Amino acid sequence: MAELLPVIPEKITVHLGSPDDKNAANVTVGFPDYIKNCASCEIYPTWPEQAIRANVHAIISFTMNRVYTEYYRSRGYFFDITNDTSADQSYIRGHAVYEPISRVTDEIFNSYIRRRGRVEPLFAAYCNGTTSTCRGLSQWGTVTMANNGYTAIEILRYYYGQDIELITDVEVGELRSVTPPMPLRVGVADDSVLFLGLRLNRIGKNYPAIPKISRVSYIYTEETEAAVSEFQRIFGMPVTGTVDSATWYRIQFVYSGVKRLNEVESEGVTLDEVSMQLPSEIYPGQTGIIVSVLQYYLNSIGLYYAEVPNIEVDGIYGPMTGQAVKGVQELFGLEQTGVVDRQTVFAIYDVYFGITDNIKSEDVTTTAPFAGKLLSVGSSGAEVERLQYYIGVISQVYDTVDPPGITGTYDAKTEAAVSALQSIFGIEVTGITGPITWDAVTNEFELISDGESFNNGQFGGDVYGEAAV
Repeated sequence: MAELLPVIPEKITVHLGSPDDKNAANVTVGFPDYIKNCASCEIYPTWPEQAIRANVHAIISFTMNRVYTEYYRSRGYFFDITNDTSADQSYIRGHAVYEPISRVTDEIFNSYIRRRGRVEPLFAAYCNGTTSTCRGLSQWGTVTMANNGYTAIEILRYYYGQDIELITDVEVGELRSVTPPMPLRVGVADDSVLFLGLRLNRIGKNYPAIPKISRVSYIYTEETEAAVSEFQRIFGMPVTGTVDSATWYRIQFVYSGVKRLNEVESEGVTLDEVSMQLPSEIYPGQTGIIVSVLQYYLNSIGLYYAEVPNIEVDGIYGPMTGQAVKGVQELFGLEQTGVVDRQTVFAIYDVYFGITDNIKSEDVTTTAPFAGKLLSVGSSGAEVERLQYYIGVISQVYDTVDPPGITGTYDAKTEAAVSALQSIFGIEVTGITGPITWDAVTNEFELISDGESFNNGQFGGDVYGEAAV
């Protein structure tokens, strides 16, 4: 059964400040008006039209990703996006809207970017390309490309990869993924039940103790109740089998975490040549790959511990990364400095590897989190077997990928297959499997086999024996 498709929201609620600024106001505005305001704050109306179009597409998709993944609402906030440019986009209430930008927005506001084969809108990160740089779109770079004859879609593919596509004429209406109007329990029939079931089944791939819902539908069945109960038990919530707002948003949060819907880096960050050994000191303001490695660990920990907020893997040690570090320090009773020192490094390792040890399965068909060490020619063991199995399944879809066979040894054929997949996914081609390549491979494997088979040890939801009447 297909994932529920995104809709363009009629309205969007914007927080006029940083996420935790409780004194900042929330304003609800029409979606096209929000896009026009952001674009008028971010770019110039005198730019070539194809550059304007590329930038507006990026702003729309960035916004749609925030809304579709319920990035803020799943964290307990009562808004969809902020105007804090360290995390989101510039929005200035009352800012002038320029005619060329308004006209383009009116033409394309009901469209978004996504990767082929995916459902969620692309987290289309961008920066101005002069005073700040990032791994997404360069706003001033789009001007140069447009002046050289590139179209908007060619510009977008240059920055985000050749596998993106524009979804147009998208339905405009009420969001389908908002909190259900009532607690969900056995017997309730609603669109949100279908949405819930699809997410629980996806989460169950990483947490096979969660019973698979074999017949996902609009009706909340006893299978759904069993899956919800186990989810609540795993994540330390009251086990009721009923989905209230707290359980709903926790499911959304974990789902976003395991699929990495919020991180453009899951589609292209090049961590693969970097040692996973963190240095003994990392400071706020520091940038680079090692900060991305730190953020990767922190996000994995944050799935389990509310003290550690989910953050973007952008390679910049900013305020949100500092908050996540303080969360780990709080967990371990360390001084909450926001600076990664030797004790904090050990704490991060202890929590992260404790999590991965607990949720790994011995079956190679079960997707598992990255184990913490790079895989390259000469590596061997169960993790290599897993990787080779995933590649074998993926090769049935991508004929440019030659399956290496399941040998448990990272040989030249495995290296070639990994290199081919890195090229397909837009990751730097190294032939080495690090955390981002691992996530990209496992995510593609899951998309290909999505919901078709149970993970090893995952209860199937059917009852056999005398009780099965």
